[in-house]
Amino acid sequence: MNGDWLIRGRDGRLSVYLPSGDAVLCRAERGPDGLWGVPRTVGGDQKLHPGLLGIGQGADGYAHLVSWRPTVPGESGLVHSTHFRPRLTALDWTPVGHPDRTGDRTGVPAVAVDAEGRAHLFVRNKAGGVSMLAQREKGGWDPWRDLKGSDVHQDLAAVTGESGRVELYAAVPGAILHWRQLEPGAQPVLEEAMEARIRPGTLRALATSPETTTLYYTDDSGDLCAWRPGGKPLTLLPSAGPGPVSAVRCELDGHDCTLLAQRSASGRVAFAAYPTEQESAGAWWTESGPQLPADAEVSLALDENDRVAAATLSPSTGQLLVTRRKDEPGLALEAWREV
Repeated sequence: MNGDWLIRGRDGRLSVYLPSGDAVLCRAERGPDGLWGVPRTVGGDQKLHPGLLGIGQGADGYAHLVSWRPTVPGESGLVHSTHFRPRLTALDWTPVGHPDRTGDRTGVPAVAVDAEGRAHLFVRNKAGGVSMLAQREKGGWDPWRDLKGSDVHQDLAAVTGESGRVELYAAVPGAILHWRQLEPGAQPVLEEAMEARIRPGTLRALATSPETTTLYYTDDSGDLCAWRPGGKPLTLLPSAGPGPVSAVRCELDGHDCTLLAQRSASGRVAFAAYPTEQESAGAWWTESGPQLPADAEVSLALDENDRVAAATLSPSTGQLLVTRRKDEPGLALEAWREV
């Protein structure tokens, strides 16, 4: 999955999106008592390719999901669904085409939603660059646009800044590429290429101020780094494990902080927090919860009371664990529980 799969919906309830064979399932909280509903299939009966899901959420709380579906033998197409509220049925999957008109899967899609609620879909194309498809404000989709680039890794990081404009990060051999909308609704333009040696599959972006977003990635030495376009990358701390971090901004003891979470090499979830955009303050990992399967992923969100919530999901076992921050100083968490 690409994007935050634990989200707070428009009704304040938390929900998670779970890949399950050739479908995507959603589980949502039933109420403030912490009970969760049964899994429900997203998007109707359309069969999907497993494990290629992009998720984005707008300021309106709506979730946008994009995945690949088989079409004719040897070819695939992308489909999109909107989920307005976690406890309601999502819209059926709608075909949105292919970045090269025809062909098979080209990469994992990434989704960001602008201030007007328009989804922007990004995916690698067969030439090795990036293509984008954007919703029109009054319905339908604009034509596919080629954002250029070459030798792009298939995992992209899309993010919406506090300005409501969409940005995209991609890794290429020896560098990171950054695209940004200069005006709302405009085609993102390639603004910067920053030299860096990155471990594939470790990009994660977060809006961290009114004008900037921060990209987190693991470099080839195993360090977790933070980069804001226009500046130099900063080493934050050694990576806790091999995959990408999840990141969320939250208030901790009256301070604007960024909280990171990652499945550690030991198999548990590791957390680290620091004042937002103040990497020089330092950060350190604290592990929590039980040991998890090797394929377990972690995601962070804020609940209806703006408390930090965390979830882990193992696609191989289907095990879903959740926890929340306790109502006390610091980052003490409730006991992890299976739902």
